[in-house]
Amino acid sequence: MTEVHSEIPVDADSGNIMDLFHRGRPVRARMLNVLSDFMRSAKARDSEFTTNKTDRPLIVQFAAKDAQTLAENVSVLNMGCGWAVSEGYGACLINKPELVKDMVGHVRNQIDNPNYAVSIKIRIHKDIRKTVDLCQKEEAAGVSWITVHGRTADERHQPVHYDAIKTIKDSLSIPAIANGDIKSMQDVEAICELTGVDGVMAARGLLTNPAMFAGYEETPLQCVWDWVDIAVEHGTPFTCSHHHLIYMLERISSQPERRVFNNLSSTSAVIDFLHSTYGST
Repeated sequence: MTEVHSEIPVDADSGNIMDLFHRGRPVRARMLNVLSDFMRSAKARDSEFTTNKTDRPLIVQFAAKDAQTLAENVSVLNMGCGWAVSEGYGACLINKPELVKDMVGHVRNQIDNPNYAVSIKIRIHKDIRKTVDLCQKEEAAGVSWITVHGRTADERHQPVHYDAIKTIKDSLSIPAIANGDIKSMQDVEAICELTGVDGVMAARGLLTNPAMFAGYEETPLQCVWDWVDIAVEHGTPFTCSHHHLIYMLERISSQPERRVFNNLSSTSAVIDFLHSTYGST
């Protein structure tokens, strides 16, 4: 997959967002699917993206396939998603390095802000030399950092190729971020030691356990209730808030409990279930 990301730091205290790599701070990255749909549809914007002033530092990701649309609107180019290949987005872009270079260049030329970072997120080729060539071309085009999901476009649950991530990291002078099967802080430490990367990006691991970077092995109940409070306070659509809770309860609930919870259809029903099943914190 290949994603191009351009990021304006939205944390007033962060300065250049690249400084976050040196501070070791967690950063929230939101994948917002197809940029053209997001810009065209108010419904897509309302359903796929919610935030607030405390949701910082924040990076927004989009999938795009042409330079001008990206340059005019985007925060991050995503080339790492296998689901988007048939539409010309995502992972298929790793085989179009000149197009990606053009997209990065357009974003760079469009923005005068020196704190504006442009990044890409990729999958790897079966021939890792092609991936190294892609990454070096995009570094020369002005990419600020590169996130590498260590699987090929057609791999889903196969083991992550951390050796490939290390090869890519060693070929670059800009920060490289590892992605793939990061489910605990032990995974973070082991992957950083193995690959030498400057940071990690977690997806499913954080969906299942949002407190992972705080050192928790599984989602604490306080985290569950915190999310319910946040969702209610900010009017998060029920389908979104419920979907996240399904992930969060995955490791701490029994199969019968999950079967009941997954079929709930209102916030009040969710709150009643959580009180009766787990109690309050």
